[in-house]
Amino acid sequence: MIQDTINKIKTGLSSHSELPPQKKAELLSMVDQLQAEINELAKTDVEQAQSIAGFSAVSTHEATRHERDDQLLQHSLGGLSASVSGFEASHPRLVNLVNSFCTSLSNLGI
Repeated sequence: MIQDTINKIKTGLSSHSELPPQKKAELLSMVDQLQAEINELAKTDVEQAQSIAGFSAVSTHEATRHERDDQLLQHSLGGLSASVSGFEASHPRLVNLVNSFCTSLSNLGI
């Protein structure tokens, strides 16, 4: 399930025609890193890993919609940020990566 979700994120980003190539490459790189961190978390907490992957997918969808709804984007990004709260000590790279991913999605301004 996690892999399917990550693949959907990658496919959505790869096929988005309005994203500049450099930004697309940056986001896809972040998704690769996010995938590695989520897979590591899944070894000990699969439900939380699935939640983070799901919120990542929803946030990516909202950020790249043709007619973006900033309120929905902020809600989805808030959910993604909340999904990693409490992991600062055990998975600091995951938390930092999710925060960077949220910021990048928020700043797309497509």
